[in-house]
Amino acid sequence: MTDPLLKIENLRIELKLRSGPIPVIDDLSLELNAGETLSFVGESGCGKSMTALAIMGLLPEKVGSIGGGRILFQGNDMARMNPAELRAIRGNEISMIFQEPMTSLNPVYTVGEQIAEVLRRHKGMGQADAWKRATELMDAVRIPNAKARVGDYPHQMSGGQRQRVMIAIALACAPKILIADEPTTALDVTVQAQIFDLLRDLGRDTGTATILITHDMGAVAEMADRMVVMYAGRKAEEGPVEPVISHPRHPYTKGLISCVPHLLAELTEERPDLTEVPGIVPSLGSFGADACLFASRCYMADAQCRNARPPEVAFGPQTSACWKADIV
Repeated sequence: MTDPLLKIENLRIELKLRSGPIPVIDDLSLELNAGETLSFVGESGCGKSMTALAIMGLLPEKVGSIGGGRILFQGNDMARMNPAELRAIRGNEISMIFQEPMTSLNPVYTVGEQIAEVLRRHKGMGQADAWKRATELMDAVRIPNAKARVGDYPHQMSGGQRQRVMIAIALACAPKILIADEPTTALDVTVQAQIFDLLRDLGRDTGTATILITHDMGAVAEMADRMVVMYAGRKAEEGPVEPVISHPRHPYTKGLISCVPHLLAELTEERPDLTEVPGIVPSLGSFGADACLFASRCYMADAQCRNARPPEVAFGPQTSACWKADIV
């Protein structure tokens, strides 16, 4: 059996507050294999994007830091690399598609120049070769008339086209890992479907492993091989997508799934109401507590849940950090 491409071991990420350091990611462990799509799911503030930024070496300066654990990429600990070593990997072997392309793209450079810059920096291409390759990449991400559009500025493109440019930049150096952080935010449903189709096709064609961060359970079901459910900086549940969705072992996962409307084959007069997960994610001050952080929102919680952190329990390839995992 081959070693995982990326292995995170007991990762702890801390934010420095006036009251002291707070663990926004608390003892996170997971693996990503070559060619696999792993999805991070959870509400805003649960630590999905923070984990991605830690992998990229882009934690907020002076505020965020890795307080423990390892991020092993091909056996090398990225958490211990110096800035020069991280720059050699970032954008080259590990790339990221950020949430909002209009704020990620530079408004004063053409999209072709921004794609070509990645190729010049990491691949040592000359200007002419990099420009030619930028045009090819724009065509690969299905931007119509790429040869003419390569000279456009970001404001001259639609939201979907800008996101495709971001994907072209991320894939320019044929990375081993692609991190897609809410890649369809603010796009209409038709364009969202096109972007997900593009990512799936490119992953299949290039063999790139993908970390997909999303709130869309439908996208998870369609795109991902495995999923990690995050809550308050901790891993609540992990496993292959089909068993996790069909038989969740954590009340939070069950709540997320029950919030998704299901299309019925036949409409009936009486349709089941959507349920909701009551309450909100706890404040940062609660992170790191020796308890189940979901207890205040959970219909199954008891004294044990409120006073002791649940262990991670395995059910075949599926794991759940819940005291009640066997009866959820």
